[in-house]
Amino acid sequence: MTKTLRRLLLTAAAFAAAPATAQTAAPAASAAPTAKLPDTDPALWVVRDADTTIYLFGTVHVLDGKTDWFNDEVRAAFDRSSKVYLEVVKPENQAEMMPLLQRYWMAQDGKTLTSRLSEKGRADLAAALAYLGAPPTALDQFRPFAASMMLAVLGSQKVGKTGEQGAEAIITAAAKQASKPVDQIETLEFQMRLFNDLPEAEQIKMLEYTAATIKELEPMFARMTKAWNSGDAEGLAAIMNEMQGQSPALYELLLAGRNRTWAEWIENRLKSPGTIFLAVGAGHLAGKDSVQHYLAKDGIKTTRVKY
Repeated sequence: MTKTLRRLLLTAAAFAAAPATAQTAAPAASAAPTAKLPDTDPALWVVRDADTTIYLFGTVHVLDGKTDWFNDEVRAAFDRSSKVYLEVVKPENQAEMMPLLQRYWMAQDGKTLTSRLSEKGRADLAAALAYLGAPPTALDQFRPFAASMMLAVLGSQKVGKTGEQGAEAIITAAAKQASKPVDQIETLEFQMRLFNDLPEAEQIKMLEYTAATIKELEPMFARMTKAWNSGDAEGLAAIMNEMQGQSPALYELLLAGRNRTWAEWIENRLKSPGTIFLAVGAGHLAGKDSVQHYLAKDGIKTTRVKY
């Protein structure tokens, strides 16, 4: 494995493992800021029955740390909860992720990434890598979906958004400090397999779109975080609908299908008494195929928490 390739894989691992990294850095994450940050109010929901309370909080996985959102009702819900659930809990040691990354992210058939792409796709990928300051062949050993994700990782970092500042990292650090257990509703391998199971044509479509629009990441993040910070579920829903239009197969795999499964998980969890804090990507709690939608189909009421 080349040094460049290993560095890219470790970058991906660091990005994905930000919540676990935060577990070992709780005091720093909870330290008082030197200047007061703007107060924001992301959306929060609650599902209740006679003896169970489940708070549903929509996260943004990568942020810039320039707003104070972990306060007010979000913090109160967290404090009331005896346990925290995330989509997935990553290992603290990033190197533990390397075998999974190599198995699912690296091409196994000996074909280079560029050989799979159209002429325009190759040109857009080369331009995207140049924009990100990466060598033109940096992603040649990656599967198309993994190359798309690496572009997104590097692009996020370029515009100042990191997993270390993401909502999961802050929540995990607070849980560590409060001695709250943190569990997961999926596994890291399951998440990696999701993309790996996509037909190659869909993976290539995903990559070519990401490469062609890499310079639009900053305004896209601005739009998404503005909606999230203000608790604008409808604004987030509009972004989700755009994703559905770009790739219905990806939308079903990453959003709708998982939302149905998570609604079932919540229904089953209601059978156990107690109060928990469930934090998942905000896109899963917005739009016509949201977790709340599937809960409602089964007669379970979800209530938006007022600030």
